[in-house]
Amino acid sequence: MNQPMDQARNVVILGSGPAGLTAAIYTARANLAPLVLEGEPSSTTDQPGGQLMLTTEVENYPGFAEGIMGPELMATFRSQAARFGAELVTEKATRVDVSSRPFGIWVGDPEAAEPTYRASSVIVSTGARSIMLGLEAESRLLGRGLSTCATCDGFFHQGSDIAVVGGGDSALEEALFLTKFAATVTVIHRRNELRASKIMQERAFKNEKITFRWDTVVEDLEGDGALEGARLRNVKTGETARLTVSGMFIAIGHRPNTDLFRGILDMDDGGYLRTRPGSTFTNVEGVFAAGDVQDHTYRQAITAAGSGCMAAIDAERWLEAQGDAPGDLAETPTEW
Repeated sequence: MNQPMDQARNVVILGSGPAGLTAAIYTARANLAPLVLEGEPSSTTDQPGGQLMLTTEVENYPGFAEGIMGPELMATFRSQAARFGAELVTEKATRVDVSSRPFGIWVGDPEAAEPTYRASSVIVSTGARSIMLGLEAESRLLGRGLSTCATCDGFFHQGSDIAVVGGGDSALEEALFLTKFAATVTVIHRRNELRASKIMQERAFKNEKITFRWDTVVEDLEGDGALEGARLRNVKTGETARLTVSGMFIAIGHRPNTDLFRGILDMDDGGYLRTRPGSTFTNVEGVFAAGDVQDHTYRQAITAAGSGCMAAIDAERWLEAQGDAPGDLAETPTEW
């Protein structure tokens, strides 16, 4: 049901990963009665719970000395937000209008005449996704030897033979980091030269644990319960080979989930939302961005949660400055 203009929500949060749910906890405790549009389970870009729903054991999130499964961690976040009064709806935003306040947010048919929800402020925490190889086996082995984050999962590969797919700075950063744990690291790159910066190339070439498979792509992954190896193909000769590895890290890039905001919010060349330094403010007053949707550097659950906290505090203080105290919102005029 579409929401009347005079019943705008104080805060609508788009996304339910660590950033979105932390923002929900903080805004709920501030009596802002946030609405969280979690996303849809069938969506590849707006899955409820974010990327941690595809992760097995998380050992580097503070407060869990024995580790915790990714989905369990996100269920804990969600329960905590709900406990303080956040309303969580398993829907995906399909259109936003931030040209005037209250902002309009659509779910379902983006061409509907009226928005589904209206909001005095919006926190965008739709996250980002790793670009994958497109292999059928990826869904089966992700979190079971296949990973997109060396910082998260490198520790599990002590003394193992592992591989990194990619040829940019991110791939070499992953490979160099993984040499702290692995016996060997094979970098698989589809070209015969790297795209990474010269200094990163020099470091990788000097590291005795790192070897390279040039002009090579991964055609398939082997293993049922865990990764056991990969089928490789040389793109120039067509020759195939098997590489025995117990871990593989995909580092061919990330894509922020910002298509919904193109032409609306400022982005960098990679599509990440721009925020003012030291804050979560976007270029539109009343719209804030938190988590991986605006962070292409750290991309950790803990940093996403931290920026979700920042967005909640920024939104609360901004609403107060506008005179939108929670108890007075219903009387706020529709002309802004």
